[in-house]
Amino acid sequence: MRPGIALRAAACSTPPLESHHARIATPFAVLGIRTVGELVTDITYLPRGAATLAPLNKLAAKACRQIERYLDDPCYRFTLPFDYRGSEFQCRVWREIAKISAGKTNTYKEVALRLHSAPRPVGGACGKNRLPLLIPCHRVLAANGIGGFMHARAGDPISIKRWLLAHEGVHV
Repeated sequence: MRPGIALRAAACSTPPLESHHARIATPFAVLGIRTVGELVTDITYLPRGAATLAPLNKLAAKACRQIERYLDDPCYRFTLPFDYRGSEFQCRVWREIAKISAGKTNTYKEVALRLHSAPRPVGGACGKNRLPLLIPCHRVLAANGIGGFMHARAGDPISIKRWLLAHEGVHV
């Protein structure tokens, strides 16, 4: 068998990476939800005009219900099953950030000090967060302002961060 044929056959059987199991409209974005088995694996911010998608499985439906609860009550605590998938350092950062309660914030420096690290790598880990809201990176701020969000310092990502913080009663 020629190698090129095997590669083409394998590529055809791979599902697209952009598939979602639900897409729910919120005031700040459409949230795309992905699940694998019994775990939520990704929540992505899509443009507000993106098409919604009714949940395709029970876990995606549960995620949508919990997001709606959060929108009604910013103090709602998510109970969705997920896994911290990333480098050892990223997982440490995400676990630390998950401890920050709604309505509270920490700076990148405060998180870094607790982890015996530096602010910049903490910011990098925040940018790699695939589970926003569940791991609330929007609650981590710069020492002198809002800081970045989703690897951006302006535009829609910062608008989303501002919306989430205001929803939780934090004004930056």
